[in-house]
Amino acid sequence: MLVTTQAELDDRYGRTTRSAMRLWLTIAGAIGLVLVVVIGWSVVQNSRDTVSYDDLGFEVIDSGHVEVRYRVTMPTDDEVACVLEALDESFAKVGWQVVEIPPTESISSEHSTILRTVDTATTGVVVSCFIR
Repeated sequence: MLVTTQAELDDRYGRTTRSAMRLWLTIAGAIGLVLVVVIGWSVVQNSRDTVSYDDLGFEVIDSGHVEVRYRVTMPTDDEVACVLEALDESFAKVGWQVVEIPPTESISSEHSTILRTVDTATTGVVVSCFIR
């Protein structure tokens, strides 16, 4: 009579032992943890170097000027430049200016800029902001 042990049966039919399963789960968990740390670090690094802005409003002063109010959120140790535009009723550009914002102590700061225009503007907006 041939007696087969449990280990031989497990090996023949591809079953793994609990210790082997535990080893694979530990390896998968470690890889997952490393991925979470790398992705988290990447997100933090990318968000530190970004600049965001919000249009707060505008006021048409006269046919040659429009005031644009805006908030800029930026890293505190970087100088930022923002591109502002004034548009007329047909959305044609009637004025623009690049405004440089020096480093500040706070992350977010509000600004107001008066743009000169070649015709009466109906709006003033921030087009973009970027780190210089």
